[in-house]
Amino acid sequence: MSARRAFLDITPGETRGVVTLDGRPEHLLIRRDDDDPRLEPGARIAARVRKVEPAFASAFVDLGEGLEALLDFPPDRRPVEGQMLEVEVRSAPRPGKLAGVRASGPGEAPVRLLAPGPTVAERLARLVRSQDLVTGAEARRMADAAEEAALTEAHVLPGGGLVVIEPTRALVAVDVDLGPRKGPDPKSLVRQLNLMAIAETARLLRLKGLGGLVVIDLAGRGHDGTALLNAARNAFAADNPRVAFGPISRFGTLELTLPRRTRAAAEILLEPGGAPSDRTLAQRLVRRAESEAEAETGRVVKIQAGPGLARLAWPLVDRLAERMGARFDREVASDWPRDRFEITVP
Repeated sequence: MSARRAFLDITPGETRGVVTLDGRPEHLLIRRDDDDPRLEPGARIAARVRKVEPAFASAFVDLGEGLEALLDFPPDRRPVEGQMLEVEVRSAPRPGKLAGVRASGPGEAPVRLLAPGPTVAERLARLVRSQDLVTGAEARRMADAAEEAALTEAHVLPGGGLVVIEPTRALVAVDVDLGPRKGPDPKSLVRQLNLMAIAETARLLRLKGLGGLVVIDLAGRGHDGTALLNAARNAFAADNPRVAFGPISRFGTLELTLPRRTRAAAEILLEPGGAPSDRTLAQRLVRRAESEAEAETGRVVKIQAGPGLARLAWPLVDRLAERMGARFDREVASDWPRDRFEITVP
């Protein structure tokens, strides 16, 4: 039976949660202090209908302070412009796409946040029931490992073989590669590889926060479609409802659609070009500073960083110093690149 554990890592400015499945990360939850609570899944908002698009059975709703979301509605529940509704955020926004909301009933003016979405700890408790949250150094190591795995494209399967996951604007492409695997029965070897790859793909897509149309290019040809589809339904059962599968094509591909509910980890952690964002670098700096301060109790920890990184990191370091009672000596290195920082104990 599969075993899940939950880990919670809290740093000034950021909370990270991880769920592991048989010791490997399956979910990575990241909440930053400056995230807008009106865009978090589960938040309830009194919203105003700004524009109705009957041809698409959708409406744009005003969440306040310039924020909008997309509301899909059934034909018999078409809203009218200016109407107040109580809505719940069902999916977080992503590049080029608005947050998705669901109407739960009539609302009362003014437009405002009625209740925030669940905290990271509450989300972990829902994913892993009747389990204590692991905190401290073990949780930090697991969160760091989960971040690394979430940002990796090629994943080695136990015993050999690869699963490569590449999100595009239109879909998520998954390539299953046999690699150096060898055995006396090539057909059975390919079958076992594909079954393992489907299970790993389900876990990794949850970890990366990816969804939408997914195309899995399976290894080999002449597949047992029934066995592979049954394996896929079992592997993606945790993502229901709204998971749909197509048949195995004659080209050896399996297509499915997954609901998008959270922001992808890469969208949170990286710039559009693929480099770590300034905010991600600032959080890494603060975690390193905390580790050094814990290891060198009573000594001054020196932090050096470039101007842009220092601007984001110094307020977080102030909060860390207040929480720990530690001393940090900070220096701005004006000629350093944006991603460079150094932490030493003189």
